[in-house]
Amino acid sequence: MTDTIRLTPLGGPTVLLEIGAIRLLADPTFDPAGEYPIGSRTLAKTADAVWTAEQVGAVDAVLLSHDQHPDNLDRGGRAYVTTAPLTLTTPTAAARLEGTLAGLAPWETRQVGGATQAGGVTVTAVPAQHGPDGTEHLTGPVTGFVLTAPGGRQVYVSGDNASLPIVAEIAGRFPGIDLAVLFAGAARTPLVDGYLTLTSEEAVKAAELLGWPQVLPVHTDGWSHFTQNGSSLRQAFASAGRGAVLVAAAPGETVTV
Repeated sequence: MTDTIRLTPLGGPTVLLEIGAIRLLADPTFDPAGEYPIGSRTLAKTADAVWTAEQVGAVDAVLLSHDQHPDNLDRGGRAYVTTAPLTLTTPTAAARLEGTLAGLAPWETRQVGGATQAGGVTVTAVPAQHGPDGTEHLTGPVTGFVLTAPGGRQVYVSGDNASLPIVAEIAGRFPGIDLAVLFAGAARTPLVDGYLTLTSEEAVKAAELLGWPQVLPVHTDGWSHFTQNGSSLRQAFASAGRGAVLVAAAPGETVTV
């Protein structure tokens, strides 16, 4: 399995994944720091976007975990989606957004690239739960993704998933995950009583369930409703004796794994 994977985290949940010749952008966010209303609440972004949409450039597809929260899809991200050749997301988001969208149910697959490009990537939508059990009606539908490269390497992009049983189910179906992009940060808002994303300690447990792949943590910094950050996550992995699995990449820095 020789597939080359290049990763560029861009702050918050946004990450550029380049698998061979295929370019994928997860949860595009490009807006500056500031306050972003959502319903009766306001989310505060504490850091500007690292890259502009122009710096990202064209991609083969956007992987959008959900559209209902501005920390995962902001105004700049929505504009970017309208220009993307394909956005894979939840059926609900696909019905609401403008652009070329495909709503995928859990375990549904879509090929990106392939016959017209060297080395297509198979994208499988996988379940995600954006908060504690029983809060799905409040937080809305979310999806994760498993990406399978031509040579067999597999990448798990968790989206805003807070459920370890769901991670265990995904690990059972995809026992060969090589890289996990885990959305963490222990996000909390007054909307629900509990965490909306993985805590640092739960991210360690998720990595264990997945068989200790390399881990790129995202969604840990840049918003005030993240109650833990990248530093606490690194400490949690170090305390578990697994610091070596973390991919060290600062926002805007490209690494090859």
